[in-house]
Parts: sequence; structure tokens; C-alpha cells
Amino acid sequence: MSEEYTPPKVWTWDKESGGQFANINRPIAGPTHEKELPKGEHRFQLYSLATPNGVKVTTMFEELLEAGHDAEYDAWLIRINEGDQFGSGFVDVNPNSKIPALLDYGHATPLRVFESGSILLYLAEQFGAFLPKTHAERTQALNWLFWQMGSAPYLGGGFGHFYAYAPAKFEYPINRFAMETKRQLDVLNRHLEHHEYMAGDEYSIADMAIYPWYGAVVLGKAYNAAEFLSVHEYEHVLRWTAAMGERPAVKRGQMVNRTWGDESEQVPERHSAADFPEV
Repeated sequence: MSEEYTPPKVWTWDKESGGQFANINRPIAGPTHEKELPKGEHRFQLYSLATPNGVKVTTMFEELLEAGHDAEYDAWLIRINEGDQFGSGFVDVNPNSKIPALLDYGHATPLRVFESGSILLYLAEQFGAFLPKTHAERTQALNWLFWQMGSAPYLGGGFGHFYAYAPAKFEYPINRFAMETKRQLDVLNRHLEHHEYMAGDEYSIADMAIYPWYGAVVLGKAYNAAEFLSVHEYEHVLRWTAAMGERPAVKRGQMVNRTWGDESEQVPERHSAADFPEV
């Protein structure tokens, strides 16, 4: 790869040029192989991996259970590096072949829910939990939920990709996306200077959506870029991140469908509370 690149008149796919994730990226949709999804005994069947998007939903389930709701679920591991998301069963649930994906068997015909933000909103409405009741505060929670859904691709697919995963380092994209990531952190910092949580004084699905992405960045767990991004500048984000990390359900949510790091923090599949290691 050279520093200068002139796009061809017609783009063609070179599957060898995709870097670390070349083996799971392709320019077409649909399944690559036949594979049924497993099903457990609970109403909710989650198919996921402990990436930031996956952690949003497992955190929500664990928070619902912590609050006493009947939200038991089975969480099945989808190994994206091995292409599980392209199996026919998974594609039937999420035609976009991205985790997480959810099947709700509490209906005559099982209802599929995909996109992490949609799953959070769906569960919040199903259980009447973690979404403010007043119109104004609910609107603020949804503002921040959709802010995260629109902003995180610049953080993960932009900054994270070019800073940590691309096959070569290039100054322009790293500078471009570092600038945008710091701008987003500043947006959060200015808001959290005056609010305990994203929707105000009430913990909500907006916090669950934002924490796995931006909390991981300021803690240095994502892309090993905390020093590069000078995260010490964002004191209110750091305060909120620390508070989020102390929540028992958040701690459990980060373990589910995790297959890397400390073994004591891994719960590759979750079918009951007994699957968590004793702390």
C-alpha cells in the first residue's frame, strides 16, 4: 500500500486488502452456509459476542434481572472471526449479519429484533424499565441513544480501525478520526458536567449504550489509545465511567459471550445466574 492512491473507474473487491478483519468482510449480504441457531429454555434468545454492541444488550438483561424483572435469557456465542454471523439461521434473525440479534419467543410467531439500539428500546418498552416516563426525559434518553448509534461508527470503524487494526498506519485518517473522537468525548464531557447520567438524574438505556464504547476508550481498554487521546482531559466522562463500572449488572454484562482476557471474567454462554463465577 502506497501513500498515494488513485481510485479506479470501477471498484472491485480485493479480499486480501482488508487487514485484520479481511476474512469476515465482503461486499454482499446473505448466508455463506447452512446453520441452525441453538435455542434454550427461556423466552429471550440472544445471539451475540462481548463487543461493545453486544455488551449493551447483555448489560440491559442483567440490569432487568437485578431490578427484579422476569427477563431470563439464553445468550449464545457468535464467533464473528469464524463467520458464525453468516450462518443461515443467524441471517434469518438479522439480515445485516451483525451481532447482537434477539429472538423473542413470547409471541405466537417468534419476533426478531436486531440492531443493538433497537433491542435496548424494545426491552425497555417490554418491561417499562430504564426509559424515563415523562415525555421530556424520555426524549432526552432517546436523543443520546441515537447519538451513540450514529457516532460510534466514527469511533470504532473510523478511529479504532485506522489507529489499531489497519494493515498500515496513515496520518490523514488517524488524524481525521482522532479529531472526531475527541470532539465526541468533549460532547459527552460537557453534558456530564451538569448531569449524573445521560438522560439527567435517571440511569437509562442511553447510559448502557454509550458506556461500552466511550467508557472503554477512556479506561484504555479500547485500542490502547487513552494516552494518545489525552483522556485525562474529560474529567466528567471519567467520573461517569467509574460509576458505571461499579454497577453489578454492568460487571456481569461485560462477561457474557466473552472469550478473551482473564478467564475469571469470561462467560462464553449464559443460561442462568449460576453461569457467573462467584465473586
